[in-house]
Amino acid sequence: MKQTSKHTDKSLISNWVADEEGSMTVLSIFFVLVVLIVGGMAMDFNKAISRRTQLQTTADTAAHAALYTRETQTEDEAKSKAMATVSGMLPESQFGVQALLKTDINFGKWDLENASFVVDESSKTAVRVRAQMVKSRGNASRNLLLHLIDRKKIDIGTESVYSTYFPGCFTEGFVAEQVVDIQSNNSFGDGFCIHSNNYVSLNQNNYFEPGTVVSMPNINDLDMPNSGFEKNEGLGTALRQGEYRLRILGQLPNIIASLWNGEAEHLPPYVTPNRLHDLDPDDFPSLPEGANAPKGSKDSFTPFNFKHNAVNRLICYSSQGITLQAGVYKNFVFVTDCEVKFANGVVLEDVVVATTNTSATSLNSPQGLQIGRDDDCAPGGGATLMTMGGFKAAASLSVFNGQILAEADIIFSANADGVKGASFVSNGEIEGTSNMNMGFCKGNGMENAYRAPYFRMVN
Repeated sequence: MKQTSKHTDKSLISNWVADEEGSMTVLSIFFVLVVLIVGGMAMDFNKAISRRTQLQTTADTAAHAALYTRETQTEDEAKSKAMATVSGMLPESQFGVQALLKTDINFGKWDLENASFVVDESSKTAVRVRAQMVKSRGNASRNLLLHLIDRKKIDIGTESVYSTYFPGCFTEGFVAEQVVDIQSNNSFGDGFCIHSNNYVSLNQNNYFEPGTVVSMPNINDLDMPNSGFEKNEGLGTALRQGEYRLRILGQLPNIIASLWNGEAEHLPPYVTPNRLHDLDPDDFPSLPEGANAPKGSKDSFTPFNFKHNAVNRLICYSSQGITLQAGVYKNFVFVTDCEVKFANGVVLEDVVVATTNTSATSLNSPQGLQIGRDDDCAPGGGATLMTMGGFKAAASLSVFNGQILAEADIIFSANADGVKGASFVSNGEIEGTSNMNMGFCKGNGMENAYRAPYFRMVN
């Protein structure tokens, strides 16, 4: 009996070992674990990507808001504005309370050549924002299934860097909210820009040197004769598609008010802040000693009526406006609410003329106005005209490192070879005639031109 029992036990053990019916149970457990891990990786990875995307969007939004606000406000105010802008974008239940802190916003400078950011909290040109879900802040992203292999949390961090820039069209070029209408026989140098937020209209026999830009929101709206491309050499390669918000014109009322008050922020370097002079037609602060006072009238001024290195102001007392007589005007700012006429022979060098007059011809000249010094793009000598109305020069406008900023239309006729280093910006139309040579100074001599920064993501 004992032998039989032993034999039976051995048989049972041997059969159990040889039996394959239960092998799938172990394999199934293995597969389930693999599926759980792979599925967990996919689920947790997708969750992490979603969190990172939301962090990046928030960092981008905060960076743009901070840099935009920093243009006119303090560092702390800009950071507070950025935090207020993104409030609610990172719910505490998902991201904790430290995903984005005020200290994560840093102003600085963007080194374009080395693609690097250098912290300088006094800077207004660049900002870096970092948003984080990390263990050290107690808000690392919690895994749903990867904790099975001891991966309970994962750190997520994003960074956004915005920098200011100045589009070349606003340094040297014609930029209008409405139509830019240029006629025939004009030459445009490499780098010069013609831009309209509506469309550009051209006639024929214009030459566009390689590097010239002609842009509008839809290049199919370009208005020209049927033979336009054949009769406008270089136009085809100059065409670009795009649109600009004319930020500098949005700031124009504040700039003129600041000039009136003699505030340093918008004054050119040749004018002393808070140095104010109220114009009087019978007063000649710049008259050379021993010289006789020039003859004139209460509606007429000469270069000798203006105090150098100062803000000269005039509240209009005539509905006819005033006239600046022929002569060379240098080294001052002139602010008024008058319509200003520039007589034949007026030359403006290191001068800003600004008026709040809203007439279509609030700044006008019958002929012979020269804006800026004819110095072959040398530093200094430029001049700026700004108006809440329009500008019109009936004939012979010469521009050398000159700028016109106008809420209404800019209409002009130029001398051949008379436009070199020019920036015209209008919220209306820009209309130019024929036989102009739009020379390009590569920004040289335009150091004191008024520009508003634009913002772009650089990292």
